[in-house]
Amino acid sequence: MNKKDKLVPAIIILAILITATLIFYLRFFIGGDEDSWIVNKEGIWIKHGNPLETPNYVLEQQEAISCSSILYFQKKNEGMNFSSQCLGNCGNYSVDIVHIPRVSSEDDKTENQCADYLNGVTRYFIELDKNGAIVRIV
Repeated sequence: MNKKDKLVPAIIILAILITATLIFYLRFFIGGDEDSWIVNKEGIWIKHGNPLETPNYVLEQQEAISCSSILYFQKKNEGMNFSSQCLGNCGNYSVDIVHIPRVSSEDDKTENQCADYLNGVTRYFIELDKNGAIVRIV
């Protein structure tokens, strides 16, 4: 075996090591944090991977979602006929009932929206459909 034949396996091993290092670097240093929180199409914060901590804004939203469900069922048990109206507030969120699909002539009317949100008392809103399912969170 000559020197050239011995050098080829060393070059291949070196190329494999460089490629593996590059992939590792791209994945973990440039690729971003796999374990984080992301927003889904409804505006709900969900886990992406296995985050070590839950940020306060996620906890606040989770509490508001739970509260909005309780609020919905309280109103339903009171016999409320759901149309396009405000149900009330859950922390910094106003809870609103909307049509699916949205009917802008009703859902966008000021009198059918939560006054606290419109007046800046609450910062966010949760829209529910007539069955209490989340439509969107803004």
